[in-house]
Amino acid sequence: MDPTKPVRPTSEKSGWAIAALIVTVVALLARVRTFGNPVLGFDEQFYLLMGERMWHGVLPYVDVFDRKPVGLFLIYAAAACPGGDAFIAYKLLALASVICTALLVFRMARWSAGRPASLVAALLYVLWLDLLEGEGGQAPVFYALPMIAAAAIIGGAMRRAGSPRRHGLAAMLLVGVALQIKYSVVVEGIAFGCALIVAAWRSGERGVRLVGSTASWIAAALLPTLAASAYYAARGHADEFLFANFLSVLGQGRGDAATQAGGAAVMVAILAPLAAILASGWRGRSAATDASTAFLLAWLGAAVLGVVAYWRFASPHYAMPILLPMLLLLAPVIDASRARLRIAQGLAVLAFFGGQAVMAISERQKGGAEQAFEVARAAQARDGCIYVYDGYPALYMLTRSCLPTRWVFPGHLNTREEAGSAALGVDPTAEVERILATRPVAIVDDFPRFAGGNPATHAVLQRALDAEYALTACVPTGSTRVRLVYRLRSEGRPRPTRCPDPAALRAGHP
Repeated sequence: MDPTKPVRPTSEKSGWAIAALIVTVVALLARVRTFGNPVLGFDEQFYLLMGERMWHGVLPYVDVFDRKPVGLFLIYAAAACPGGDAFIAYKLLALASVICTALLVFRMARWSAGRPASLVAALLYVLWLDLLEGEGGQAPVFYALPMIAAAAIIGGAMRRAGSPRRHGLAAMLLVGVALQIKYSVVVEGIAFGCALIVAAWRSGERGVRLVGSTASWIAAALLPTLAASAYYAARGHADEFLFANFLSVLGQGRGDAATQAGGAAVMVAILAPLAAILASGWRGRSAATDASTAFLLAWLGAAVLGVVAYWRFASPHYAMPILLPMLLLLAPVIDASRARLRIAQGLAVLAFFGGQAVMAISERQKGGAEQAFEVARAAQARDGCIYVYDGYPALYMLTRSCLPTRWVFPGHLNTREEAGSAALGVDPTAEVERILATRPVAIVDDFPRFAGGNPATHAVLQRALDAEYALTACVPTGSTRVRLVYRLRSEGRPRPTRCPDPAALRAGHP
């Protein structure tokens, strides 16, 4: 982009409108196949369940345990507003967040790149999410919007003379909002704060004034979290809030090294095409960079550091924070070369079809609407609760079941990573025993058994199944996985078809 060439305001406005239309259409086409699937990802199924039960008086951390900030649950509560289809509503909210985030990518990219390259960068954001299991409502899909809005404010402040104090307050408040969607954004937030301090120093702030600006920015970033903690303290639940949000993670495991290494390799492979184009265009550039580029480089470094520090690589969606700064740095690189622009456009086309293929494979392996409703029909409970030991958290909504425990997310009680009271505030084996003592109407499990499962809790489950339950439904998803529904023997239901061999069921694997 030639900075000496005047930009016509009318042309810029029409370019913005065209970009908005293209981004919206592409985002809708890229994500529409998910709208009819109520069981996209286990995490978002649980978030929606929490949001839906909040309308019935459930208080996160107190009545249902989890570690995510309450802001994420408020988003899902908005989606679960009574009278609508919550499963579609949260996907529409996610779609809106993706579109707005992509348009801010376009706007920021226009500072250093032409319209075609900026539009490609925005579309790559939309499409690469599908490759990273971000086709639904994972937390980064939502917190990306306040983070890039904060980045746009900071970048704009760097392009203007004068103190960034006022703009910094708005930016860091947005970072605070993002923190209340997922705490892992803290590393990026620190980088944003440091960028503001550097900008303030360059504007001439020193001494008490610089300390005052820094303190106000820190306060703004902490404000949403302090407000949430104050609300819980006022209701007498400060301990529950503190444990769930900050202490329980210290007792949580991180999975075995092989799984982590394999997941990290998948993340690197997915991001590699974008990184390769960026690296190819970065060679030969001047060592000197402007303040905006330095800020983006710092943001990229912080995003990578945040992913590494979180030390969870089992799902590609953990790499999503890296996308935004990487694509903003990529825009001027592809703008500088027609060949790289063509390659990036080709990558966008491949990413669209690749994303659709990834979603189709995922649905085949995990199951979609047909399988979810079949399991729900088999587990339906007129009186009493069902218990999802391993399987879709959405079943509690699909069956309109009561909740048999505070630890509703299956992974909290059925994995080795959570096998301790330091992680959950309760002994998982004792809690599973307590749940089973209430004689749930139906119990849902999966086959093959999860490799990272908790053998102690599953042994408790198996004893209860042997004593009082019969297998009444087997719903295959993919070539090997089967969703299992057990009901009390007293109901006298016949043994179903399509089930694994009984010996394999007891062993937990074929």
